[in-house]
Amino acid sequence: MFSPSNAAAPPVHLKRIDSPIGRIEITSNGNAITSLSIERAGSLPYDELDENSSTLLDLAAKQLSEYFRGTRHSFELPVAPRGTEFQESIWTQLADIEWGEVRSYGELGILSGRATAGRAVGGAVGANPIPIIIPCHRVLASNNKITGYSGGNGIPTKIWLLEHEGIEVVV
Repeated sequence: MFSPSNAAAPPVHLKRIDSPIGRIEITSNGNAITSLSIERAGSLPYDELDENSSTLLDLAAKQLSEYFRGTRHSFELPVAPRGTEFQESIWTQLADIEWGEVRSYGELGILSGRATAGRAVGGAVGANPIPIIIPCHRVLASNNKITGYSGGNGIPTKIWLLEHEGIEVVV
């Protein structure tokens, strides 16, 4: 379901939904999901734009609602995040982390062939443009501590997502 960076990124389609962690804004290029943003301080990146939904975004909204109800544990949506080759390789690994599982930044570094690239891995995880669907919230420090989260309200949002999936958290 993961497409390489040659996919177009402009928000051709845009939909907003309410969720337990705040409003969520999803964008699509018409063929794949290109971004998902969680409300931060009452705003979303494209608040000034009118919604222009599509069948794909309606499906994404349905699957996200099921996720938040706890009845969906994986997403069946085409995604096309854009980033560097390294970022995209990390995002591909994130997509393989299943509901209720976690990985460490170090494990992702080893899997990427760059065992000592902890900061680069952390940067790639933090730059994930499609959180939740590409589950970057499932990455923790090697001691299972939460070191940060760039979505929504930061660490409280990550804690909510992890606890929702039954993952014990260490703050």
